Amino acid sequence: MRNFTLPIRFGLATSGSLIAYFLVLALFELHTNIAYSIFNAVITGFAIYEAIKYRKLEEGKSFNYRKGFETGIITGFMATLIFAIFFTVYATEINPDFLAALSQRWFKNLSFEGIVPFTVAIMGFATSLVLTLAFMQLFKVSNTSKKKEMLKVVTE
Repeated sequence: MRNFTLPIRFGLATSGSLIAYFLVLALFELHTNIAYSIFNAVITGFAIYEAIKYRKLEEGKSFNYRKGFETGIITGFMATLIFAIFFTVYATEINPDFLAALSQRWFKNLSFEGIVPFTVAIMGFATSLVLTLAFMQLFKVSNTSKKKEMLKVVTE
């Protein structure tokens, strides 16, 4: 359970930030503009980066790709899951006219209200996966010096 404590903590903080950002947009009636959702990736990316960085500091020499990848994925998926649940509750209970307004603004003749929460979740999961893979390129431990030494020994 100790391995999951850090990413769950970061995931909860990230979901709180995503919800707060969405509510601030709603306060200014900007939440129906889907262009603002790009900042969700920035919030999620920052959290994933910090979670992996903190895990690497915590683990020291025993840090490996699997531990970093696990941390990033759990952080992003936890944040996405909680935000998707909030988004569904907001769109169905708090502001039932939200999805209709979103549909009318961006897709004039289409009614896609049922698929929006699913799309929000899929976009969050995809963003989490891509960002985790990208950040792990920064944090992974390079094995090229070990491979060169092994190649030198084999060729001699």
